[in-house]
Amino acid sequence: MVGLWNVVHDCGHHSFSEYPLLDDAIGLILHSLVLTPYHSFKYSHRTHHANTSSLEKDENWVPKLKNDTWFVEIIANPIGNVMMLLFRLAFGYFGYFLFNLHGRIYKGLPSHYNPLGPIFNDSERGQVFLSDLGVVAALYGLDRIGTKTGFQWLLYVYGVPLVIMCAFFILFTYLNHNHPSVAHYDSREWDWLRGALATVDRDYGILSTIFHDEPNAHVVHHLFSNIPHYHIVEATQYIKPVLGDYYNFDDTSILKAVIRETKECLFIEEDSEKKGIYWFRK
Repeated sequence: MVGLWNVVHDCGHHSFSEYPLLDDAIGLILHSLVLTPYHSFKYSHRTHHANTSSLEKDENWVPKLKNDTWFVEIIANPIGNVMMLLFRLAFGYFGYFLFNLHGRIYKGLPSHYNPLGPIFNDSERGQVFLSDLGVVAALYGLDRIGTKTGFQWLLYVYGVPLVIMCAFFILFTYLNHNHPSVAHYDSREWDWLRGALATVDRDYGILSTIFHDEPNAHVVHHLFSNIPHYHIVEATQYIKPVLGDYYNFDDTSILKAVIRETKECLFIEEDSEKKGIYWFRK
């Protein structure tokens, strides 16, 4: 499911084929099968790529300022860290699509399933509704399968893999965009290149193949999002010498990195010397 998701991710960037309609048709069908609204995510993800690490306009993993994080005293301890991690892995995926959890703050109901919501503009609402129909059709099909085969069988064959896929998606997107050495910017200092470079490649070992190399070649994906997944590792090797010190790679073991980032990336504070630039603080 994770590998399939990344193929559909290519469809959303129109890097799957030379035909946008074919990309959208395949993306809509396959994303609906994992209960993900294809067009809705395509549009919000496009905004994410256009505004990465902007505190005002980014759509994913927007960190909280210390003054806004009223719950920091609750989670800034080992038990709170574990609870936060488990919550993210278990509910973060559908929490994002349902309520824009960990995303940009909007007025109204910023749900990816809400065609009238503030995430989308008027020209996009029809396709968001189409994405909802795709998810409803998938749910209906799952209900019919469960009725015929038994819902316990459906849970084992579909439900458990889906939950694992959701957890992995949250895991590697979180680690690609959260690191103690990565800055975030407000409108005084943000520009597109700074935002694109505020991402981190990670080493997942053998799992990188399952993930189609997205997490371990994410920097180049933000610089050139039209490169298909099967060329991003090659492209990374070419771009690393050009970027030099501006290329972010962390070979810390994933388990250790998850523990460290969950502990140290709770909120951001403005740099005392450079206004408009923000860093994670413990």
